[in-house]
This record gives sequence, C-alpha cells and structure tokens, in this order.
Amino acid sequence: MAETARERLRLTVADIACERGGRLLFSGLGFSLGAGEALLLKGPNGAGKTSLLMIIAGLLRPLEGEARLAAEGGDERELPEEAHLVGHRDGLKSQLSACENLSFWRAMLGAPGLTPEAGLAALGLPHVPHLPCAFLSAGQRRRVALARLLVSRRPLWLLDEPTAALDAASRGLLAELMRGHLASGGLILAATHEPIGIAAAEIEVGR
Repeated sequence: MAETARERLRLTVADIACERGGRLLFSGLGFSLGAGEALLLKGPNGAGKTSLLMIIAGLLRPLEGEARLAAEGGDERELPEEAHLVGHRDGLKSQLSACENLSFWRAMLGAPGLTPEAGLAALGLPHVPHLPCAFLSAGQRRRVALARLLVSRRPLWLLDEPTAALDAASRGLLAELMRGHLASGGLILAATHEPIGIAAAEIEVGR
C-alpha cells in the first residue's frame, strides 16, 4: 500500500551519548538516514537501542549530541512532530475498542491518514474494530498499535521490535506496509534482533 509522495527529509544523528541509571550505554553514535531508507539498530539487550529511539522521538534527553530532521532545502523540522514511535508497550486502553483507540491517536497526532477501520483492515484486522482491546490476543494488540502508523501520516517511523508477537502472515503485511512507506519517501529506524522483511542497513548500538 504505497502512500502519496512526500517532501524528502533526512535524519542526522550526531555524536549521541546516552546514560541511564548512572550507566553509560553508548557514546559517539552517529549516522544519517535519508528519504526512502531504513536502518536497523542491532545489539544485545540493554545496549541502548530503545533509549536511542526515545531520544530521537524527543522522550529522552541525550547526555551529549543531537538528532535533527531537515528537508532537502535545509529547513529543519520538529522531530517529535514528525516521528511515530511504536515501542514495546502497545499504548492501548484495554476498555476501549480498537477503533476508539485509533480514533484517539488519529486526533491527537494529527496529519490524518487512513480511517481507523481502513488501518485495521490493512493489518489484517477487518473484524475487530468494535471489540474492546482487552479481548484481543497479543498479536492482535500489536497490529492495532502498528495501525497508528497508518491513521496518522508521519515521515519517520521509529519501531522497537516491530515483529514481536506477530505470526508469519502478519509479518508479511507489516513488511509490505514498510516497503510502501519507504517508496513514498518515508524513513524507518527499527530496533530488532531479527530480519523484518525489508532491505536495510545495520548499525551496532553499545559501548
């Protein structure tokens, strides 16, 4: 499912260092990611992959360095307003239906994309819009969380173990959506221990 072509952006991460709980996780980390490109963050548990995603999303301050997102013409963008972070926690209210959860995120994040119903259908969940999320399996909840990527259009996808709890068919759907996002000029930065079905460079995170 290809998206409409968008402005070409570049993410630049320069000399980032991160400390959590008094422990230095990594330092001097830098890379550049352009429109239509994907990068996989590799490293053992505790290396700081999730922390790096949180820094780029604006949820965590780096010890040193900075992350910037800019258009080809040089105009800088506010990173938190241009990035989707899908982390380990699904961010769903269990008592609300799948549709209600996505409607909330669509209204809060802005830049409306697909309707909640269409987003769920794109991830193989056309039958769950009105079910409370408490009734969904772990894999279904993961797909509802991933549908946020579709109901609000943001160019930078920050994905933390995006295939966790997904079966083979669901992984195939996600890979197709990621390829469509990249084809439209989007950017993907994913922390993962396994292949996610798209062509991507890799970088090791950790001291």
